[in-house]
Amino acid sequence: MIDRKENNMPLAYRMRPEKLEDFIGQEQLVGEGKLLHRLIKSDMLSSAIFYGPPGTGKTTLAKIIARETNRPFRQLNAVSAGVKDIREIADQARNPILTPGGKVLLFFDEIHRLNKGQQDVLLPYVEEGTLVLIGATTENPYFEINKALISRSTIFRFNPLGKGDITGLLKRAVSDRDRGLGRYPVRVQDEAMEHFVTVSGGDARRALNALELAFLTTSPDEQGNIDITLEVAENSIQERALRYDRAGDQHYDVISAFIKSMRGSDPQAVLHYLARMLHAGEDINFIARRIIIAAAEDVGLANPRVLEVAVAAAEAVRMIGMPEARIILAEAALLVALSPKSNSSYLAIDRALEDVKKKDIGEVPLHLRCAKYTGAKNFGNGKGYRYPHSYPGHYVKQQYLPDQLQGAEYYIPTEEGTEKNIKKYLERLKQRDRNG
Repeated sequence: MIDRKENNMPLAYRMRPEKLEDFIGQEQLVGEGKLLHRLIKSDMLSSAIFYGPPGTGKTTLAKIIARETNRPFRQLNAVSAGVKDIREIADQARNPILTPGGKVLLFFDEIHRLNKGQQDVLLPYVEEGTLVLIGATTENPYFEINKALISRSTIFRFNPLGKGDITGLLKRAVSDRDRGLGRYPVRVQDEAMEHFVTVSGGDARRALNALELAFLTTSPDEQGNIDITLEVAENSIQERALRYDRAGDQHYDVISAFIKSMRGSDPQAVLHYLARMLHAGEDINFIARRIIIAAAEDVGLANPRVLEVAVAAAEAVRMIGMPEARIILAEAALLVALSPKSNSSYLAIDRALEDVKKKDIGEVPLHLRCAKYTGAKNFGNGKGYRYPHSYPGHYVKQQYLPDQLQGAEYYIPTEEGTEKNIKKYLERLKQRDRNG
């Protein structure tokens, strides 16, 4: 009987490529002629930060770089490493006997967790070139890493692996006799392979771990074959790994897409991004506030009722909570998406603010000033004011803007939704002014 546990190292570890040519994915970085590929091949790489989701090859590529450039490789984790560890590695790098080449490649995992003391010790070694630093992080480095370290590093963004990349990696693992499962009679059904690829979410490690679990837990058939079916695959990797960090760039990217989908009147996309946020545990009150803003900014007077619904939805969400809040948020977001759009109010107040900040805005006309306090009428306050309700149609022509701003136009209505009627109303008023 074949011992399927004879190798104690996980399949994902064993399948890590050792040469740049065997590295899968990230063609935008290491493809022929790309910047990182040229830096590696010419041994010109200085400090770098590899930023991207888990299982996309950050650690693997750092080790390949060390081999390609013939540099000693040291690995630390920002959570567990101390100042002493950094200094010891730097001292080794400076020792011509221990390090004849004069440089050590230091790979810092979770580099966004470096504290100020660690960074202060690390920076001089990076500047003088004693250490070639490669930091790996799943967090946006521009949010999380000290600016001094950012300025001394080149940022390389790693993308989730594509379906073709994951499929190729899994097939290589099944067929590889030295490091993979090639010595065993393993057969993976197409549907099972597709499930591994889809649910892995572009994470190679997750896909390989699922394949290994399926392999280890599947009994051979009568002929001794190990058949990995869709059912086995589903039991080995049951839920898609959702990349979402409420404090990182996924938070900003998804809410941005949600807002732009409401503005763009795409209800299907609105529901998709809302579902991503809800599934990841995003603050429902934060989502409700963004819907209110979209109702005012993007729908505005084309459908004023939308703002009322959005505010009511925010209050209902606060009172009810999850899971029922998902229905309330969906209703409000869909109403924003499916309403006529106008940003005229948004543009109007910004135009007015621009004038207030940059122009001579003059004084409030005397006839509009408050005349209710003692002595106000002695200054002429309120004199000559015409009360609109005393005139036909509850309107009378008179000056409202300061003298310096006469003729300024801030609010320009559109032809969308309810605002079309507002535009007609303003045109009627202008016609009355022209007719006297």
